[in-house]
Amino acid sequence: MDPISITLAASGEQVRVEAGTPLRAIAPASIKDPKTGKEYPVLAALVDNKVKALDFELFYPHSVEFIGYNHPEGRRTYLRSLCFLAQRAARSLFPDKRFKINHSLPSGFYCKLRGEHIPDADVVRLRDEMRRLVEADLPFTHKSVRTDQAIALFEAQGQPLKADLIRSVGRFFTEVDYLDGVPDNFYGAMVPSTGYLKVFDLMPFHHGFCLQYPSDEDITRTIPRQKQIRLTTTLKDYGYWCKDSGIVSVSALNKRLLDGRAVELINLCEARQERKYAEIADKIYAERERLRIVFLAGPSSSGKTSSSLRLAQQLKVLGLNPKVIELDNYFVSRERTPVDSDGNYDFEALEAMDLELLGQHLNTLLQGGEVELPRYDFKQGRPFFEGKMMHLDQNDILVMEGIHALDPAMVPTVDQSRIYRIYASALTSLKLDENCCISTTDNRLLRRMVRDNRVRGIVPEETILRWPSVRRGEGKWIFPFQENADAQFNSALLYELPMLRYFAEPLLLRILPSSPAYPEARRLLKFLSYIVALTPAEIAAIPPTSILREFIGGQTL
Repeated sequence: MDPISITLAASGEQVRVEAGTPLRAIAPASIKDPKTGKEYPVLAALVDNKVKALDFELFYPHSVEFIGYNHPEGRRTYLRSLCFLAQRAARSLFPDKRFKINHSLPSGFYCKLRGEHIPDADVVRLRDEMRRLVEADLPFTHKSVRTDQAIALFEAQGQPLKADLIRSVGRFFTEVDYLDGVPDNFYGAMVPSTGYLKVFDLMPFHHGFCLQYPSDEDITRTIPRQKQIRLTTTLKDYGYWCKDSGIVSVSALNKRLLDGRAVELINLCEARQERKYAEIADKIYAERERLRIVFLAGPSSSGKTSSSLRLAQQLKVLGLNPKVIELDNYFVSRERTPVDSDGNYDFEALEAMDLELLGQHLNTLLQGGEVELPRYDFKQGRPFFEGKMMHLDQNDILVMEGIHALDPAMVPTVDQSRIYRIYASALTSLKLDENCCISTTDNRLLRRMVRDNRVRGIVPEETILRWPSVRRGEGKWIFPFQENADAQFNSALLYELPMLRYFAEPLLLRILPSSPAYPEARRLLKFLSYIVALTPAEIAAIPPTSILREFIGGQTL
């Protein structure tokens, strides 16, 4: 067979190789990030914009881009492999106990042994076993097997959720990963061997431990430890409810939908969420003599706007009169807006807001005075005062939502005891299987993609390419302050991924293979392929007051 030509996407260089040559044979040891100049070990590759492990064999001409931890797909490759490493080490030390990865945390992944409290000494043993496996530099391998064989493999080693998932999808063949003779499936590329996974740590946490991975800023260190008690409590509460509802995994959700019980599930989820709004409203009402301001914050597409409106309804039921001040009207004039490292206006920076004026207005209102509210004109880039006045009567309460609402530095001159802070996010506890939790970030990205396209006419490719910048802003201005909240509201709904598949899948299919957004689109499509979509008739049953109507339309709030 004649040699084939491979184009290295980064340089445009043409490389001639024999057919069947694996990617690792032509991969450099590291690549340089063009923005930072930092060197990153090569972990995987994009072959014609599709993510491939370095053992992928080349039989046809391709365009190849080698990627490291600085690329989202390189990072996911590392994390998948690290989770498999933890699973393999746990199986070696505790062969009679089932290891599972519950959900993500600010400091990593929360892991535990089912039904067991893991003593700190066992966490240390597990860390040492993982390090031993890293030093052994064992290869990750994979192969395609008949699905009935894969189901038998996973059932035999105590992974019923994994077996049920691939059974519910109904494919003839299933990809199975192997490490040191142990099979598993993490639904994507792996690094070549355990020797690539030198940076990790285990931190005892709650009944299990937190699996920490490299920081984005410095891959030689794990991500910083952060406070995560409130977030964990919210996830734990939701997880218990999912368990009581009989839906802890995608396969269980699929079965519920295929059994024709989608509308029943929609009604149940909406009823629970309404109860949660009422509980928060009750807490505010109980301290109505002290509390006069409600701040609500959350990351992109967490349902902040709908949450503030739903909460306002519950406060009205109790006899309070919510008044809304839109924080977006307190931006400074364009010439005073800070810029980011690329020279672009940074509207998410705290300094982009007129904090002095906001503080003056809130203090005046708390003291019984009256203020003239600004209206910000985004086209002209400055605020206007048009005679819109506000004051607070006895039963009035301010409700304000914005990304900085949990940061005490936003209103440092205001009496903090008069403020009730709420953090809202879509914290799904749903799992693909025992070792693969569903990313809350993916949930929000799909929400935003659907809304952007419906409301603003933004193509899905643009939403995907903007997302890393959105995430950086959240990491700087929202997530560090989430533990400051007096209450955390989980806007996730069990039925929303089936709903989002119906709306998002056609949008993702429009993205061409030549697009830089294609690898992410392909990953999301693969993820959605495991989920049964709602039908139009079932979607019609979603109430007009639902948070999800903020994204798909038809909301009456």
